[in-house]
Amino acid sequence: MTDPKRKEQAVAKANEAIAIRPKRGKLTLLSRRIYNVFLFHAQRQGVDKPTYCLPLAELIKDARFNSNNTEILKSHIRDMQATTIEWHTSVGGTRRWTSTQLLGTVSIDDPGRGRPCHISWTYPDPIREHLIRPAHYTRILLEISSQMRSYAASVLYELGARYLTSPTRLTMREDILWWASVLTGRSDITKVDYRILHRDTIKKALAELDTLSEDFRMEVVEHKRGRKVEELQFKVIPKGEQVADSPSSPMPLTRVLDLALVEQLVILGFKPRDAQDFYAAIDETLLRAALEHVTERMQNAALPPLKSPAAYLRTAVKKKYPGLPARERQSESVASAVPAVSVSPAVPEVRPPIVAAPAISMEEQLRQLREDWTQHQATMARTRFLAMGVSEQDAYVSRFEIERLPHVAIPVAKAWRKDGIDSRIAGSTFNRWLAGVLWPGDATDAELLGFAMSRKRV
Repeated sequence: MTDPKRKEQAVAKANEAIAIRPKRGKLTLLSRRIYNVFLFHAQRQGVDKPTYCLPLAELIKDARFNSNNTEILKSHIRDMQATTIEWHTSVGGTRRWTSTQLLGTVSIDDPGRGRPCHISWTYPDPIREHLIRPAHYTRILLEISSQMRSYAASVLYELGARYLTSPTRLTMREDILWWASVLTGRSDITKVDYRILHRDTIKKALAELDTLSEDFRMEVVEHKRGRKVEELQFKVIPKGEQVADSPSSPMPLTRVLDLALVEQLVILGFKPRDAQDFYAAIDETLLRAALEHVTERMQNAALPPLKSPAAYLRTAVKKKYPGLPARERQSESVASAVPAVSVSPAVPEVRPPIVAAPAISMEEQLRQLREDWTQHQATMARTRFLAMGVSEQDAYVSRFEIERLPHVAIPVAKAWRKDGIDSRIAGSTFNRWLAGVLWPGDATDAELLGFAMSRKRV
């Protein structure tokens, strides 16, 4: 019989551990996933245990690590050990402030070939009980949080889950610098250009959250002094609720992404994350018309083949090819297929950075490449599924409902029963499962290299 706790995989995360502003070092998306998995298993093992233990393979699976390189895992654990967290607790009339590590001692035991490795970890004593048996917590579903593709979206998902049931549905109100640190997991930010923070971090995270969360979306609430934005809050909006424009929520809601369009962009050569960002940045009607135009252009044997359909689509959207007369579109199509002899260099737009980004290690690049590969395989699996006959589709759906569905989070199962593969989050779970069935095993080095090279050609 399936363990209901295992089936749902919900962690009761202390509210103080959600919006973490690192005092030193940095936190990453993977370190946040690992931390949530640690908490989930520690809470199942009990508050009385000083040390918690787990098979390493189970941690890798639950955290969607997608790599057997323990050196990468160790680097993210070091990041968590170098991060401090502040706790504000009150007992009776006494209030206490505590600053301590996020994670204590961690050990990985390798008993030798053919025997499973185990990882053990501890929490600092002053906060161990607050973490394992918190008085004030938010219920986080690992199945949903592990699907977030950016650190900022992961933070906003947990904040949204926390404030969804509050009377105002408004998060804490903090200054721009505070939010920049919390949403990026970085402690080295000293100056913030809000336009860049909004464009590169907040806007993308809201679009990602809107795509993956079945229960709520969020919007940013700006607090200005004159024309300058000085403080922010986020408002949580339950899905299906109509919200009228009001002075307290001046920013428009992020649109719901049409995953079918996103997948068409990926097939043309976009990276999965770039496809979602490109979709969110332009009018959907224009995008549909541009996709039809590019499809017609690719099928026109009288014209030279396109070197990069993705680049051509960007140009078609920018210059609104779908709205041009046919003769003008044909001349533009020929021009796009033949390299220009002389092009005047464009003057780059100068934007002051928030702060120089730290260099990304080779291990982190490889981890990100494996995640992109996994997303790419899921997209290809969906494309393959849609091209199947009805009987073959039904066979895979039945198999999914037997093998995978009993082990997903309850909201994902409900979404599947309601909308099937058309559900955003349940469909994503099905796509990843199907990819594992169609192409079992980890990606080889040759496959990853070919995938990386194909992305560079876009």
